[in-house]
Amino acid sequence: MKTIGELNRIKEETLEKISLRQKKQSTISFDQKDMEAHLTHVLVCGGTGCHSSEGDEIRELLEKKVKERGLDNIQVTLTGCFGLCEAGPNIVIYPEGIFYSHVKLEDVDEIVEEHFQKGHIVKRLLYQGAIEEEAIMPVSEVNFYKKQTRVALRNCGLINPEDIDEYIAFDGYQALAKVITELTQEEVIEFVKESNLRGRGGAGFPAGRKWETAFKYPADQKYVICNADEGDPGAFMDRSILEGDPHSVLEAMAICGYAIGSDQGYIYVRAEYPIAVHRLEVAIEQAKENGLLGKNILGTDFSFDIELRLGAGAFVCGEGTALMESIEGKRGMPRTKINRTAHKGLWGKPTIINNVETFANIPAIFQNGVEWFKNIGTEDSPGTKVFALGGKIENTGLIEVPMGVTLRDIIYDIGGGIPKGKEFKAIQTGGPSGGCIPKEYIDTPVDFISLAKLGSIMGSGGMVVMDEDNCMVDIARFFLDFTVEESCGKCVPCREGTKRMLEILERITNGEGTPEDLDRLESLSETITNGSLCGLGQTAANPVISTMKYFRDEYEAHVYEKRCPAGSCQALLQFFITEDCIGCTKCARNCPVSCISGKVKERHVINTDECIKCGTCMEVCPTGAVIKR
Repeated sequence: MKTIGELNRIKEETLEKISLRQKKQSTISFDQKDMEAHLTHVLVCGGTGCHSSEGDEIRELLEKKVKERGLDNIQVTLTGCFGLCEAGPNIVIYPEGIFYSHVKLEDVDEIVEEHFQKGHIVKRLLYQGAIEEEAIMPVSEVNFYKKQTRVALRNCGLINPEDIDEYIAFDGYQALAKVITELTQEEVIEFVKESNLRGRGGAGFPAGRKWETAFKYPADQKYVICNADEGDPGAFMDRSILEGDPHSVLEAMAICGYAIGSDQGYIYVRAEYPIAVHRLEVAIEQAKENGLLGKNILGTDFSFDIELRLGAGAFVCGEGTALMESIEGKRGMPRTKINRTAHKGLWGKPTIINNVETFANIPAIFQNGVEWFKNIGTEDSPGTKVFALGGKIENTGLIEVPMGVTLRDIIYDIGGGIPKGKEFKAIQTGGPSGGCIPKEYIDTPVDFISLAKLGSIMGSGGMVVMDEDNCMVDIARFFLDFTVEESCGKCVPCREGTKRMLEILERITNGEGTPEDLDRLESLSETITNGSLCGLGQTAANPVISTMKYFRDEYEAHVYEKRCPAGSCQALLQFFITEDCIGCTKCARNCPVSCISGKVKERHVINTDECIKCGTCMEVCPTGAVIKR
């Protein structure tokens, strides 16, 4: 069993070993004459994205080569997601902060020989954003990172998530030690209330008020649940925190347990997250071995244990009551909300449910103070928010920004803008439950109130960027298709209503829509929103409501003109060859149904009755003479 004194000793000893990673530099000076005396930490991303791109094999090969060459000054370390997922596999080398991206197995020998042994940066492997006017910038100065503020992600990409000593070195478990030895339950709850930390899982309910409710409700048993059932398409915020910094969640859950009077916690995580599950298992075992979970934590009277529960991948189990039903061994279906979860939750006992990101903020708030946290973000929405940025954007990946930053800042400064010079059209926030925000609102600040005013939500943090080639009717159809598949079927408005909406959207995108269909969509949206049992159904119509509000002209073009303005809906497309055709015959030779005719060096013609609209002619045309409309 560890004491607070032993905790501090581990912190000091480990911090001395890894302090190179905290060194801040504005430029890189790499002219060391004696490389053998130059200590180097090589951090290799161990997130799911890099793992799937041979990241683990790269790390193992680096370790092997370093050992073979006797480079004792080189320390190769597993770490969490760096955030720039599209650039992976990624490696960051400290103390200089050199950022290598798109690393392959065949690059390892060159890195070891040129960089580690000779001190020559391998410039061809540098992340392109790390080079400005031929000067090499450290990772902290890259625009993608420079514009971010990391709180929930503070340790991701910096520590080894499978080494509890490294977490402790970066002030890990100090907040828990302070809470259980210096503060009363009421003082802990008041501290969280004063910070105004709002839940990061969707609705943004104040965490402190939720904890206070469970604390005041008397019961012989109370529970703490971490909701890690992240199901939004393209969302991977919680997964990355669990993969890169699992102890932050364990520490926060223990603090919550102390505050409300609970000795048992559960992390409900989807089984499709095997790396996150493995690292949670390692972290829980390490915390128990060090007396930071289990009986009499740090020699006090406080006891708290945590168990994992694996979900089967049902989107509806991200809803709190459905999640609890699943933990209890029942089918994951929402309950009728007669009682608050903080009064009657898991097995009928007072229960606190917060998501991964919400918990990840807790230790940092206790370490740095309420005012520090409230000075980040806005008055109503303090702190930061983690987003999974995807879609038509240059820098896809994971970002964390202060609340109140504008969509423009995210899309252009951090995201790098729209690829291929395309025009920004809209951004979807909040996943299937959110709405599409058009380009005229690009300067909207990202916070709970501002997004709600536009008919969208913060949600868990999915952000999908769309350009001029995206059809907004088809986007609404895509999200409705997902919702229909994930509906548990318990209540009629969601089970039947979403199906009818999807059928209408499919008719419209197939060119079979009628004016009456537009009225039906609006009527069904209202019925489903007002009549559904849980949040999944109550927000299912949001993509339709927002796209009809801001892009009604596209719906009308599909219905009245049988035309898709974005040229996306295949059933409504027609391909034509313009006068720019040089008669090279490439389109005719590559057409799979031979529906293109014409002589050499003469303009060709497409038989639109036989065309299957595959787009091959457009792809192979060297002059861009093939257009679709």
